[in-house]
Amino acid sequence: GITGAFHYGLQVSIINSPAEHIQSFIRETWLKRYGSSPSADMSTLMWSLIVSIYSIGGLLGSSAAGYLSVRFGRKKALLLANIPALLGAALMGFSRLCGSFEMIIAGRFFSGVCGGLALNVHIMYAGECAPRHLRGLIAITASTSIAAGKFVGFALGLREVLGVEALWPILLAANAVPVLVQFLTLPFFPDSPRYLLIDQKDKEGCI
Repeated sequence: GITGAFHYGLQVSIINSPAEHIQSFIRETWLKRYGSSPSADMSTLMWSLIVSIYSIGGLLGSSAAGYLSVRFGRKKALLLANIPALLGAALMGFSRLCGSFEMIIAGRFFSGVCGGLALNVHIMYAGECAPRHLRGLIAITASTSIAAGKFVGFALGLREVLGVEALWPILLAANAVPVLVQFLTLPFFPDSPRYLLIDQKDKEGCI
């Protein structure tokens, strides 16, 4: 769950660093396809769509969080959140190779679905699993992980790191790293006691 929140912070900030390179990529791709450069309004529309569609995906993921957390449990819901995140990272990472700025739009949407789902389920899962005397401390891990993700996103976006024209697809796909960490480690964690007792009627498992 912490890596899900970290992924959210990373994805929120990382798009700002290669903005000029992505806008240039949109113009180049448009020119190759249609033989003319896009208008200023069209370029602005495409960039605005890339930025804002993350929030639309987040709204969809947040809306599905309640159902998935009850249907599959908190832990499995967090594991399911990794699927759109990895798909989004792959789409954005290969967008330049495929010559498609639409892949960036789709990738941002899927990353938003992961962010909205993981953030909501993380708060439920962490709060229900934490011992009573640590519940307050555990509850704030979402906000601290978002802050850490934003910091790492800005750091990776520096020109001295990945914020150059040749490396921006790798920068956009960097959110796959925390997702893979969660995907590999989360299966070893217990499920929520509340979910086991109330939804699964498994008192022994809950204890």
